Amino acid sequence: MLAKMSGKNLIKRELLDKVFKHVVDRPEITLIIGPRQAGKTTLMKLIEAKLKERGERTLFFNLDVESDKVYFESQMSFLRKLELEFGHEKGFVFIDEVQRKENAGLFLKGIYDLEIPHKIIASGSGSLELKEKIHESLVGRKRTFELNTISFREFVDFRTGYRYEDRLDDFFEVEKGKAIELLNEYMLFGGYPRVILEDTLEEKFSTIDEIYSAYVERDIRAFLGVGKVAEYSQLIRILAASIGRPVRMNEIASSIGISFQTLKKFLYYAEKTFILFGISPFYTNKLKEISKSKIYYFNDLGLRNYAISLFGNESSLDGFLFQNFVARELKDMLSHTPYSIHFWRTKEKAEVDFVIVPQLIPIEVKFSAIRTPKITRSLRSFINRYQPEKAIVVNLSLYETMKLNDTEIIFLPFHKLRSWMHSLRPF
Repeated sequence: MLAKMSGKNLIKRELLDKVFKHVVDRPEITLIIGPRQAGKTTLMKLIEAKLKERGERTLFFNLDVESDKVYFESQMSFLRKLELEFGHEKGFVFIDEVQRKENAGLFLKGIYDLEIPHKIIASGSGSLELKEKIHESLVGRKRTFELNTISFREFVDFRTGYRYEDRLDDFFEVEKGKAIELLNEYMLFGGYPRVILEDTLEEKFSTIDEIYSAYVERDIRAFLGVGKVAEYSQLIRILAASIGRPVRMNEIASSIGISFQTLKKFLYYAEKTFILFGISPFYTNKLKEISKSKIYYFNDLGLRNYAISLFGNESSLDGFLFQNFVARELKDMLSHTPYSIHFWRTKEKAEVDFVIVPQLIPIEVKFSAIRTPKITRSLRSFINRYQPEKAIVVNLSLYETMKLNDTEIIFLPFHKLRSWMHSLRPF
């Protein structure tokens, strides 16, 4: 719920209630994953505090702390520590940075299969899955929750002092100018809690620099070795400069000086460590529509800007960055639903930024305050070809509907996208 547990620096997290409910209601291991510095430790501390308020017994381990590692030398050492602290009573056991434990998946599987009376809550960065194949080890034994960096709505709630909590749609409607200011700030600096909590541009830059450097040094160097880190960083810069555009794999591999297979491995690591997420093309005709190239977006806009030396620079505020903002919003909304995000491109250069399937909703993104609704050639082409029931044009201010044949086209301000999507079923 909170990103920093001191004084006024409180950033509430929407995921808290869902995770807490699983912790108290379900026996499976509760596993919290996500990017470094996204707030996993704080989330766990808050859950522990709520449990203590209910009179529950808890134990918290952090495997970044040397003194805690001794209890994980063997399963027997761990069980003896639990018996010492809890006796025969039920306890809630928190294990932070569990990826530091070698063979973490097998370790947790063995403990869980002993049917001990205690509930285990563990957290780990993306390297957890890469190193330990934990999802294979814990099939049927865990529920995974992904904690991303701060969302735009979480950011706005924090910036407005939670005065409009549960009434953000009203705030956006009345305070249109302030809403755009907050959008621009969020797109410039992103959602890392520590970045948001810093007051000056210099402090924000130092923080994002530290976050990225730690990511490269602690995660990527461990996977790639010293020799490939520079090439990996070059790839991140190239993708940061080309968000919203299909990736030409062979060209990128050639420009970096790596093989096609190495490039695929780099992209896999970038996705599994929550730096990037890729979307695939939507197509029904391979001869006329792009069917292979992916488009990559960044999970955090501030990190994207940092990668190309535009962190905090207003010149980064453009249509592609806004498109990345919408991509992240859609990704958050559609997580754990049967829906997926795609894009549409034809070989005749018609394009739609996003297509939601299987309901088939095309979404066009315009970083402008549209005054008069207008259907672009590309959107018209998609509608004529696929005849969807609805289409969306996300923009900065206009809220209006119009018809093209049997398709309802909704011009939707960016802040209404989430509530509109949730109004559909079964979103």
